[in-house]
Amino acid sequence: MSNKQTLPLVLAGPILRKTTQNELVFWLVTREPLKGTFQLFAEADNSVIFSAPLDSCQQVQVGERAFIVLAQFKGQFPANVALSYEFCTQDGELSKLQPEWLYQDEMRPTFRISTKADYLLHGSCRNPHHPAPDALIQADLKVSKLALESRPDMLMMSGDQIYADHVAGPMLSAIHQVCQLLGLRSEQFSQAPIASSQALFDHPYCYYQRDKLLPSYNDESHWLNRLILPKHTPIFSSRECENHLITFSEFITMYLLVWSPSLWRCVDINLLDQQDFCPSGERFSATNIKHWHEEKQHIERFVSGLSHTARLMAHIPTYMIFDDHDITDDWNLTVGWEKAAYENSFAKRIIGNGLLSYWLCQGWGNEPDNFPSELWQLASHYFSNSSDEADDQRRQDDLIQYLYSFEKWHYTIHSSPKVVVLDTRTRRWRSESRMNKPSGLMDWEALIEFQQELMHQDKVVVISAAPMFGVKFIEALQKSMTLLGQPLLIDAENWMAHPGSANTLLSIFTHTKTPTNFVILSGDVHYSFAYDIKLRFRKSSPNIYQITCSGFKNQFPEPLLGICDRIDRAIYSPRSPLNYLTKRKRLKVFKRDPDIPGSRRLVNTSAVGELKLDSHGKPSEISILTGKGESIHFPPIEQSL
Repeated sequence: MSNKQTLPLVLAGPILRKTTQNELVFWLVTREPLKGTFQLFAEADNSVIFSAPLDSCQQVQVGERAFIVLAQFKGQFPANVALSYEFCTQDGELSKLQPEWLYQDEMRPTFRISTKADYLLHGSCRNPHHPAPDALIQADLKVSKLALESRPDMLMMSGDQIYADHVAGPMLSAIHQVCQLLGLRSEQFSQAPIASSQALFDHPYCYYQRDKLLPSYNDESHWLNRLILPKHTPIFSSRECENHLITFSEFITMYLLVWSPSLWRCVDINLLDQQDFCPSGERFSATNIKHWHEEKQHIERFVSGLSHTARLMAHIPTYMIFDDHDITDDWNLTVGWEKAAYENSFAKRIIGNGLLSYWLCQGWGNEPDNFPSELWQLASHYFSNSSDEADDQRRQDDLIQYLYSFEKWHYTIHSSPKVVVLDTRTRRWRSESRMNKPSGLMDWEALIEFQQELMHQDKVVVISAAPMFGVKFIEALQKSMTLLGQPLLIDAENWMAHPGSANTLLSIFTHTKTPTNFVILSGDVHYSFAYDIKLRFRKSSPNIYQITCSGFKNQFPEPLLGICDRIDRAIYSPRSPLNYLTKRKRLKVFKRDPDIPGSRRLVNTSAVGELKLDSHGKPSEISILTGKGESIHFPPIEQSL
């Protein structure tokens, strides 16, 4: 039986991405070009109110049996009513091919086009092999019990949808099986320890030793580096990069395996003891064998919940933005890191592969019209068949170079309130004093554009991958590492780390035309908290709320977080004079107490955030739904005292 016959038609998706009264966007991946008809139904009378041919959708062939499909439909669609959709494909109706994607009593996936953003699910950091339970499963179970009009308006994923720099051995094995099964593109490398993707797969360092293949550089940007550190510093600075993704095909496959159970039914992760697992003939060490079996248990548990993840994203409009792990740890953290990474052709290709896969699997669906025809021409040129390996390599490099210069990864959802999603990774405010000082998360031009989005708005929701207002004691620790010349050691990744971006951001908040209610949703840090923030020296201060939920499937190390929490509460109360020594001296930060036993304000559990807003854009409910199905609320300050 051929691979085409054993593969399902839909390899991942459909994911409902964008829903407005003028535009519907879906993302899916198929084994062959998608043909047939898309139909939109009014649930009230089960009538077809919109129909369009599927072969008119943009489809990118990334392998012999792999087509990424962006189904973008424009028209006039009714808002705030019950709708359902169907893909009538060459293999039949998708709802019958994938009945597990449906909620009880549904004929087709139902949804509504909401003009509001009053109820949001949000979070980040979904590590497949972390032992924490996947909170998206609980989000799906909750949505399955809600009436359509009570469902969330959107799901916002604010970064680290994949962990490209920290891949489990069994996951990497599954990735390689899928690469072969789908006939994904091979790849050539120059100035690298391996000549091609096939040479990588055959290399004895392919599993648990990729850090030996990844490039390094001579970091002499700080006297401490010259004095005591090894001469060669890894460019890929994750402490767990032994299985870092490298090829474009590996990155693409990772997305298919974290969002859908379909391809897991076609692979076998019990290959550790088989002779053909390590083509080089190398055997795993006893430590790596033990590690493999531990990871395998977590991966199997992760896979068992993927039907819930797929069902949730088929029903709730899902928006995304990158953070570092979608590409690599410490991505663009300092000028020195950027210089080392982009002057090394192998490192530049790896990072570019991550960015290219992000565009196709995440960024594309957020706002398809952001991406110009020039990008599509380069993509079409690269993905067309070529028998010349050197030419194919040039095409890939040209496409990646364009993505490096692209500046419209950010976007705005024109709901009420407006949702402004920030790119805090590719438009950095680079330090001019030292190459190893952290860059600002957004440069001056990007921050001014951000301010323009806020003008004349009475309420707004801002998505910032890293919290704009984080835990001050942890930020102080990060600053101390920066002073020692080691900003990468504990990721000095906060808005206050760079004076220019910090002061510009604070000026935006103190501007007289700042929205009355200003909600910031963040992730990244692997714990959850909620702050209410006021300006110290203004009577008519806007209401600013920093709400952080992280991770979907990740947690912060204990007891370290508990220690940081206690110290932060002790030395950084709103009345503490130490606040006047920080860049946030113009702000008074009130920390909400979660309704859990004890005095901790930082909640350390896998969770998805839930935010409900009143008609003025002010939070009426801030809570998290944990991976174990428990709800934890952050009541208003006056109720928690």
